[in-house]
Amino acid sequence: MNQPIMIGVDIGTTGIRSVAYCLDGSTAAIATEEYPLFTDQSGGAEQDADTIIMAMEAVVSRTVQLLQHEEAIQVKGLALSSALHSFLAVGEDGRPLSRLMTWADTRGQIYLEDVKDKLDTQALYRRTGCPIHPMYPLLKIYWLKNQQPAIFLKTAWFSSIKDYAFHRLTGQRVVDRSLASASGCYNLQTLEWDSEVLELLGISQQTLPKVVATTTQYPLQAKIAARLGLPADLPVVIGAGDGMLANVGVGAVKPGQINITIGTSGAIRMAADQPATDEKGRTWCYNLAEGRWMLGGAINNGGVSFRWIRDKFAETEQRVAEKLGLDSYSLLANYAQKVPAGANGLILLPFFTGERAPYWNADARGILFGLTLNHDKRHIIRAVLEGICYRMKSVLISLEELTGTAQEIRVSGSFTRSEVWLQILSDVLGREISLPNVEEGAAFGAAILGFYTIGLLPSIDITADMVGIKKVFIPNQVNVEKYKQLYTIYEKIYWNSQETFSLIANYQRNEMDG
Repeated sequence: MNQPIMIGVDIGTTGIRSVAYCLDGSTAAIATEEYPLFTDQSGGAEQDADTIIMAMEAVVSRTVQLLQHEEAIQVKGLALSSALHSFLAVGEDGRPLSRLMTWADTRGQIYLEDVKDKLDTQALYRRTGCPIHPMYPLLKIYWLKNQQPAIFLKTAWFSSIKDYAFHRLTGQRVVDRSLASASGCYNLQTLEWDSEVLELLGISQQTLPKVVATTTQYPLQAKIAARLGLPADLPVVIGAGDGMLANVGVGAVKPGQINITIGTSGAIRMAADQPATDEKGRTWCYNLAEGRWMLGGAINNGGVSFRWIRDKFAETEQRVAEKLGLDSYSLLANYAQKVPAGANGLILLPFFTGERAPYWNADARGILFGLTLNHDKRHIIRAVLEGICYRMKSVLISLEELTGTAQEIRVSGSFTRSEVWLQILSDVLGREISLPNVEEGAAFGAAILGFYTIGLLPSIDITADMVGIKKVFIPNQVNVEKYKQLYTIYEKIYWNSQETFSLIANYQRNEMDG
């Protein structure tokens, strides 16, 4: 018997995926597409919004084509997920006035102290749930106002990539509450745009989209439907941020359940019934749905660090992997397995694009510490994987100080394809971690939210029972002890480098200007 189908669309940082899910959680079809991320030494990390829209249409259309005829007529809607903290200035005609600034864009760092002088940032954090940091749209708008005033004055509305995509699909100019709560501009207490932030930025409520529930739906426009091969008026559910939906997708939806995601970036999140902020300002608090919040912290440098080592130092391995029909990342992970835990004392601080949680230092820069003549490429690869896991440990410590010890840790994201990396994470944390039998967490979470919105599921909590566990990784106690020693050294390197982080970051920015 044919089941109802929901297409979950996940707009990521470096690519987009469209997955057709049946009501029982099985996958009927999947399509993916990549697009470029434009970065420079000034901290810019931009994308072309219309390229992403074209990719979205391409993957949804391909997904529909991959379905059997009997399946295609069972499609009940589209539901969206996207990376958080993106920012786009849109003109009166609905077209972008500039490139999309992604979460990784840190150019607003130059105005951080200026904003701190004008606002009580601790009070702002308690109101918005967002520590002051250039990744948030608050500082991106402030940067645009000061650096590109002509574009700022021409802007009709400020958008995220998902708002822009939803507008193209439905014609509606709205933002879901999860993305709004991850902007640094939204007051979690009043559930509206923060008046003090609007005054600082010199903008009105009308310049920002209307905030709606993550379960809001509007019909697909006929002209878009024809291109996608879908019926006009098909419900399009606005959905939520990819991090929150990844928790839904892997079944980590109840208090005490943590989801660790490593994709391009990385994050740790726990569901909560009430909003909560950290006295030390280390974690964030975003809204998922009515009465459901996500507490956690995200790092800038997850899989992007692994991509760096692959692209810059492993061209030969990439060619070998291609000839053998292997995944190049899997080949590199196997290299890492050839050296012992701790990479013989080689430590990487993977701050290639500054850093977010738990210390929120956009001036932080990468450090490879402990190099000797005995280290080779394999050690550096392992140090990269371990360094990312040290980052996740620092976030987990901060989150559990706020929420208490987690009862279960589940994982999601592209790093789950590597058992080597998963074991390293278990050893670094000294905790058991559970690998769910779901490949695409955020896209599946979007589909679940879509099914719930149109009344085909009673609750998003159902994924806690729908999602099974494929494998549990148990920490190796010998490695756990090694990593405890190295993590202490790692923390000392970080705190001893504060002044030099600022000096080198300023030097790099001046080099770009010069």
